[in-house]
Amino acid sequence: MVKAFPLLTIILFFISCKGQTPDPIPTHESFTIDSKEVGEIRNLNVWLPEDYATSDLSYPVLYMPDGGIQEDFPHIANTLSELIQTKKIPPFILVGIENTQRRKDLTPPTQVEKDKEIAPIVGGSAEFRAFIKNELIPYVNSNYRTTAEKGIIGESLAGLFVTETLMVQPELFDFYIAFDPSLWWNDKDLLKNSEKILTEFTSEPKRFWFAGSSAKDISKSVNNLAKEFEKNAPKNLVWKYSDEPKEKHNTIFRATKEKALIWALNKP
Repeated sequence: MVKAFPLLTIILFFISCKGQTPDPIPTHESFTIDSKEVGEIRNLNVWLPEDYATSDLSYPVLYMPDGGIQEDFPHIANTLSELIQTKKIPPFILVGIENTQRRKDLTPPTQVEKDKEIAPIVGGSAEFRAFIKNELIPYVNSNYRTTAEKGIIGESLAGLFVTETLMVQPELFDFYIAFDPSLWWNDKDLLKNSEKILTEFTSEPKRFWFAGSSAKDISKSVNNLAKEFEKNAPKNLVWKYSDEPKEKHNTIFRATKEKALIWALNKP
C-alpha cells in the first residue's frame, strides 16, 4: 500500500543516526515489498519531483540504500528538489530503501574474521542486489512513470555496495555515485581484482562518480582505485574521482553531494 506524507500537513524533524543536523522530511510516498530475494518485508520511500503530479512526463530514477526516513532519504530528496528548482539537474525520482540489516545487505562475503565481527550476518550483497533488480525496479517501473535511465547513490558501506555493483553487475544501472566506499572490506578484495574486472568491463556506456575523505582506513584504497581507473578504465566508462582530504568520513556525503549529483545526473 502506498501512503502519502504531505509536508504542509506536518513537518517532522529528526537527528540522523550519523549525528548530522536535522532535515525536514519532504512530501513522499511509501510502500512495502514482501521480498522473496531477501526473505523479509522491505520498506521503500519515493520522492517525486514537483511537476510529476501536473505532467504526463516520465522520469529517470535514482535508487538509494540507507533510504529510510531516519536515514539519508530526507537530505538527498531536499537536495534534489533544490537542484531541480535551480535547473542544475533534470527532474528525477528518488527511491530510498530503508535498512533492516544494513551490514548484511551492503557487504559481499568476506574471509576476514574481523570483518565478520561487525554484525551477526554479513555478506548478503548479492541477494540485496537481486531484490533491487528483480523486485524493486519492476515495481517502481509498474507504479510510476519512469524512463529507462536509472542510477544508485551510497556512502560508506553503501558506497562499497555501489562500487561492487558497478564492478560485478554494471548493466544494472546507468550511473553510480559512491562516497567514501569501504574498500577495506575482505582485505581490499574488490580493489585487488579491479584490473581484471575493468579489462572485462561491459561495452555499455556507464558513469561513475566517487569521492574519498581523509579517513585512514578508506583514503588510500579510494586513491588506489582512482589509479586503477586511470590505467584500466575503458572509454565507455566515464568517471570522476573527487579527492576530499579536508573532509572526514562523517562529513563527506553532505559536503560533496551537490557536485556529485550535478555531475552524474547530467549526461555528458
